[in-house]
This record gives sequence, C-alpha cells and structure tokens, in this order.
Amino acid sequence: MGYKYILFIICLGMLPFFASANGKKISKIVLDAGHGGKDIGARGQMSQEKNLTLAIVLRLGRIMNDSMRDVQVIYTRTTDDFPTLKDRHEIANHANADLFLSVHINSTADRVSRVFEGYRTVKKGHKHVQQAIYRVVRQHEQYTAKGTETYVLGLHRNSQKEGAIGEYSENVSGQAGLLNENDPQTDIIIAQYAQAFLKRSVSLGTDIERQFEREGRPNLGVKQKGLEVLAGSAMPGVLVEVGFINNPDEEAYMNSPSGQQEIALALYRGIRAYKYDSER
Repeated sequence: MGYKYILFIICLGMLPFFASANGKKISKIVLDAGHGGKDIGARGQMSQEKNLTLAIVLRLGRIMNDSMRDVQVIYTRTTDDFPTLKDRHEIANHANADLFLSVHINSTADRVSRVFEGYRTVKKGHKHVQQAIYRVVRQHEQYTAKGTETYVLGLHRNSQKEGAIGEYSENVSGQAGLLNENDPQTDIIIAQYAQAFLKRSVSLGTDIERQFEREGRPNLGVKQKGLEVLAGSAMPGVLVEVGFINNPDEEAYMNSPSGQQEIALALYRGIRAYKYDSER
C-alpha cells in the first residue's frame, strides 16, 4: 500500500473531526471581563480597567440574552472579584463553551527616565571614588493613541492549546472516546483542531474589528500574542482591547453609558456575524 494511499485513508477517517472543528453550532459563549478585585489593570485619570471591562461585558451579556436567545451566556465574573487566568479558561472548558471572548482596556507604556541626583562616595579597594546617583521616574502620560485591537493566540503557546484540546477532547469532538491518546492519529487530529480554532479566532477578531471600524473607531488590527487566558481554553477565542484608558477622550468615551453601549453593540454584532458565517 503506497504512502499517498495511507495518508488519504488517515485524512478520510479524520473528516468528522475537521468538520466539527470548523462548523460546530455555537450554543455557549464565555464572556470574560478582564482583571478584577486586587488586579485593577490599567489606570486612567478617573477610572480603572477592571471596572470598565465589567461594565461593558455586562452590557454585552444583556444584549446577547435579548437578541441571541439560542446562545447561553457564561461569565467568568459578574462582580469585582478576581478569578485567576487559569480559573477563567477552566470556566470555559468545564462549561463546554464554543467561544471565548475576553474584554480588556488598552494603555500605552509609561515613560521611564533617570534623574541625576548627585554623587556618593564609595570604597573600591584602597580608594574612595565618586559614584553618580540616579532616581528612576515613571510618568503615566496622556497619549493620543486610540482605537481597538484584537489578539488571537500566538503560535509559541500552541502546545498548551493542544494540551487543553486533548484534555477536553470529548467536549471538542462531541463524541466520547474518539480521541485515544494511544492512537498515533490523535496528535494529528488535535493539531488540526488547534489550526481550525486559530483560523476561527482570526475570523471572529476580524468580524469584531470590522464592526468597530463601522462605528468610526480606528482599527489597529488582529494580532497574535501568547496569552494564558487564550492558551488554556479548548475552543476559539479572542482578547479585545476596546480603547486606550490613558487617552482622555477615549477614557471619557468608555466611561459614558453611550460609549459602553456602542462598544457592547460592536462586540455583539461581530459575534453575530461570526456565528452566522460559522453555521452556514
């Protein structure tokens, strides 16, 4: 039996898995409000990331419950508490969710500088020498950066994603016992799921960014990053940065009821577009 024929038989046997990874009906979506509790996230002049993410996620959940009744909304938090990153993806895995969406607020990096303060005398061997003294100053400046960006899982964390898929293989495949760790085909199947989930995550991120762009928000793109909260979840997922908290205009927008509603609606419309495309 030739190599090409063997490969064809293997791929034919895996077609149900590939179809499931690319066309599973979406019935459960996890909404994750970034940070919380002791972890405040990024700071603005008048607000903290943890509070803004929660407000936006709760609005999004209400919209989905009203307008997407065939989908169950699952939250990682609904109050000012702090589930760990592992807790967050475990909530999604144990719920057998089909999609994971994490909402965050962006901030440009602080400007770090060293300020000269004088000299001190230190002993080096038999000599005393003058040593300069500097103080490190961090300035949390107001910047003009604005817009939204979405992250999908970076490839260097792909092994963790595959581990989650293997651990929750019954959820992923929808059929008990079909992924056997002793079967050499299993690694191929899991890798195919991981690739399909990445493709789906990019599609979801693109749909979401397109909706923000329609609202006049700058689209900073869909990017890859090795994020724990995405790596440990056995499903497609994205992390969305919905604005810059250290831009005063963006911060005011994200604190306003109208701004939060607009953000939540853009997220909902992106999810809706993705769901429609996935289930066709």
